[in-house]
Amino acid sequence: MATRIRKVKAQKPVYSDDQVRQIMLEYFFQRNKNATSRRGKKSGAAVPISVMRADLKSAHGLTIQQVQSNLTYLLSQGWVEDEPVIKTIPTARGAQIPSATHYYVITAAGIDKISGPSEFTRNRFEGIRIEATGQNIITLGDGNQVNAEYRQIGEGLSELRAAVKASSELEEENKIELVSDIDSLQDQLAKPTPNRSVVRTLWEAISRSASLATLAESAAKVAPYVAKLIN
Repeated sequence: MATRIRKVKAQKPVYSDDQVRQIMLEYFFQRNKNATSRRGKKSGAAVPISVMRADLKSAHGLTIQQVQSNLTYLLSQGWVEDEPVIKTIPTARGAQIPSATHYYVITAAGIDKISGPSEFTRNRFEGIRIEATGQNIITLGDGNQVNAEYRQIGEGLSELRAAVKASSELEEENKIELVSDIDSLQDQLAKPTPNRSVVRTLWEAISRSASLATLAESAAKVAPYVAKLIN
């Protein structure tokens, strides 16, 4: 009697958002590393989303939703940037309709995230012997540099900064004010001992503006670290 062999369907891997972001950033990194042109389906550093989705689905089984949602995060954090190419399409009546093709490419910050900082990485403390201070200065994804001791609050502020820029509830002038305050607070984190009164004043202004529903979650992540810093 013939024995039937039951086929077991292979399960797709379950990735966390951070794992998906790492996969995607490494994908952009490798495209840039192996590129022979700025744009192109196979040889370009910058790639349209249709090609990206197909490549990531084939290599890692990522869904459209995983790619899209985590691409939004990588863009907002400055690891990847959007390079739209605008063309005009003539209509039968002679009108010109603009059409944009969006290409996505890794940024310098994204490259440093994968391969580590290089001697060309921007350093606003260039010319100062940081090692003589006993501090360990690190560069965050948004380019701000902070004392490693304050990494958690620095990363939280970077996330809040990205949320501010992406907010649809703030006027552009308000965004500029809020981002400036966040950067000023980041500047304090580069010091061995941040000025508590300055931090308190800046955070009060930031938290008031961040009370909007779209920013409340990001601000809430930072609040406990600020409290430890000023108390």
